[in-house]
Amino acid sequence: DLKYLKQKVDAGAEYIVTQMFFDNKVYYEFVEKCRAVGITVPIIPGIKPIHMKNQLTVLPKIFNIKLPQELAAELSKCKNNDEARKIGTEWAIYQSKDLVAHNVPSLHIYTYGISDNVREIIKAVF
Repeated sequence: DLKYLKQKVDAGAEYIVTQMFFDNKVYYEFVEKCRAVGITVPIIPGIKPIHMKNQLTVLPKIFNIKLPQELAAELSKCKNNDEARKIGTEWAIYQSKDLVAHNVPSLHIYTYGISDNVREIIKAVF
């Protein structure tokens, strides 16, 4: 709830890191809503590279998020986790390039202990 987020910022939070998302429109709309209620601190987008095919169903359930239809369709075609990792890395690169082009303050990449593709993402984006 933005009311409580604003209270945290008013109490001294210097920046915000978002929950993971897979559609940058979600981030841009969130930033607009924050700015509308007077939240002015940097809002850092949280990117989660998909590593396994089962994350197609697990991530939306656990984190109450939606995967874009295009991403879900590509992941559903994957025959194994290596293919899912490739699609997930490509999507994270696509997202990150767009976010950087829109001058986000930074990127936060959620790895959950699996960071083998982070270097690939960073090299492709920067």
